[in-house]
Amino acid sequence: MNSKIYEVDPNTNNLNQVYQTLSQATPHMNDNTYGLESLGLKNLGHIYRNLSVPQLIEKALARGEAILTANGALCVETGKYTGRSPADKFIVDEPGVHDEVDWNRVNVGLSKEKFDLLYKRMLAYVQGRDLFVFDGYVGVDPNYRIGVRVINQLASQNLFAHQMFLRPNSEELDHHQPDLTIISVPGLQGDPDIDGIHSEAFIVISFQKRLVLIGGSQYSGEIKKSAFSYMNYLMTKRNVLPMHCAANMDDKGNTALFFGLSGTGKTTLSADPDRFLIGDDEHGWSEDGIFNFEGGCYAKTIRLSQKNEPQIWDAIRFGSMLENVVIDPETRIPDYDDGSLTENTRVAYPVDYIPNCVIPGIGGHPKTVIFLTADAFGVLPPISKLTNSQAIYHFMSGYTSKVAGTERGITEPQATFSSCFGQPFLPLSAALYGEMLSQRIIKYGADVYLVNTGWTGGPYGVGKRIEIQQTRAMVSAALSGELDQVKFHHHPIFKVLVPESVPGVDSNILDPQKTWIDPVAYEEQAKALAKRFVQNFKKFHNAPDEVKDAGPSFE
Repeated sequence: MNSKIYEVDPNTNNLNQVYQTLSQATPHMNDNTYGLESLGLKNLGHIYRNLSVPQLIEKALARGEAILTANGALCVETGKYTGRSPADKFIVDEPGVHDEVDWNRVNVGLSKEKFDLLYKRMLAYVQGRDLFVFDGYVGVDPNYRIGVRVINQLASQNLFAHQMFLRPNSEELDHHQPDLTIISVPGLQGDPDIDGIHSEAFIVISFQKRLVLIGGSQYSGEIKKSAFSYMNYLMTKRNVLPMHCAANMDDKGNTALFFGLSGTGKTTLSADPDRFLIGDDEHGWSEDGIFNFEGGCYAKTIRLSQKNEPQIWDAIRFGSMLENVVIDPETRIPDYDDGSLTENTRVAYPVDYIPNCVIPGIGGHPKTVIFLTADAFGVLPPISKLTNSQAIYHFMSGYTSKVAGTERGITEPQATFSSCFGQPFLPLSAALYGEMLSQRIIKYGADVYLVNTGWTGGPYGVGKRIEIQQTRAMVSAALSGELDQVKFHHHPIFKVLVPESVPGVDSNILDPQKTWIDPVAYEEQAKALAKRFVQNFKKFHNAPDEVKDAGPSFE
């Protein structure tokens, strides 16, 4: 992807005029440029706008970006970057948002001057190149949806955008106006010495300009999560709680939410053949209920099996896009057990590839909220019920273990705290999102459970991961109301309510201490994790006292 970069005279590229265009209505789109010239994108090759899925697949194959697999899915390799790169994500530090953003180790500022330099380099880089444009929407609810424009160097990434975001009909496309523009050019590498960034990769979002620039990384998840970050900023201003969660409902319309970081089971557990999928990753909670931000799913495929994840297995077909899955060179059959490229193998597909999905992806106020965590310490109960204060404590804590491959440099699970189960995508204070969730849980009477999909019988390397069938049975009991009929006891350290029985589940696994050979070793490990919880929560010094007191005790 290396080629000559044309020089751009900064005096002839009025970026202020370009940025002003971004904040106003979309200019007239003629047949040749579709309004790209208003962004400063000039002297381009061919511009392809909203191609069909077969057309995008043809282009990706012809350009050598991907191969076609035996099940009909397109498969790409993303090179060095096989997961999100949070250290390369920046927010433009602009006067209009400076006092709003919660600046921290993940919300790192980039000056307007450095952003302008990157933008000019992007304008120069795309000259003479073909570009692929997807115009669509984020947010199913028409009262809250925003127009999104994704501009790609690669046809395969444009297929990803087509399948992940909400696809317009012909009338909507004719009148489409982007509220957010995402430009992804993986071939453009940044220069840390010049651009004020950390590596050749960069993901920079300007909330004020409603613009995202992505370069140096071909991992498509950066496109999806950039849109989510923007929604996490914008929706709070519209009294909508943006959430990193999956959602589904039963045949009576009772909605459930599944919070959790990648690898904790959001997609797997929400794709339940006995329930109806609203969405697998990103949702808003408004005064009217739940709505999906997206039009597709982005599932992990490592060790995917037809037995355990039949719906995801069947969704991998023509129109789906696999990332970094090892393919047999002769038969073109995917090997989902091979993690030699990365443990973060992925597939993107439209939500309607799941047979029992909800179209449009809208549901009522949830009756049940589930927090998913993959506990590498092996000490949390496989399921426990939380009080309202405990719910906010664990929401703001966001404990889990980073799963291998989801981020660069992670090769085995590591204990981590990610506020609201999505800190890398939250530009505002965790306390704000926590307060919004608290209000909704109380107002609509939702039950909240903490479900450990991680280890039991010992820590990672000693114990074993809780079987998915057991987790499904516990989640089903929580969703059906069966747990309302059982007795609970308080965990002595974490203070959560642990059920004494769950229909269809061996009671011996419900008390994690009983699964350890050495009860004393369990207690020591549990107290070690409890100390991490307490230490982490000290940063939330403005949290209500009842929330602070809802945490674990290791005395």
